[in-house]
Amino acid sequence: MSEEAVVTVRLVRSFEHRNFRSVVFHGVCLEQKVEDFIRLVRDDVATRAGLPPPFKNYAYDTMKIIHQAHGAKTNELVMSLDDDETLILGSDLTLKAAGVANETEVAFFKKEDYGLFKANPKTTW
Repeated sequence: MSEEAVVTVRLVRSFEHRNFRSVVFHGVCLEQKVEDFIRLVRDDVATRAGLPPPFKNYAYDTMKIIHQAHGAKTNELVMSLDDDETLILGSDLTLKAAGVANETEVAFFKKEDYGLFKANPKTTW
């Protein structure tokens, strides 16, 4: 029997403008590979009603843990820029091995955009 969880995915469209939307996934199998979950989220987001087209058609490619249930939250509005080595999910790992558990919140973003923002973390309104 595989372990299932509720995982909230924060679709980050722009770090500079703090433009993101959260989508909740129920019954996520924690034994699946991260790359399979990324594919599932991309497919779901592309057809999900209620999401603006810029979120549906964006080239998301990386996931990072933002928050675990009963853990401390960051003060950053979009996501923390720290601990990339441990919090960015490796695509060859299972979700469970990568640290995802029930009620985990992960950011889904374009790695190139994250790198540019991390080098110059300025936000605009």
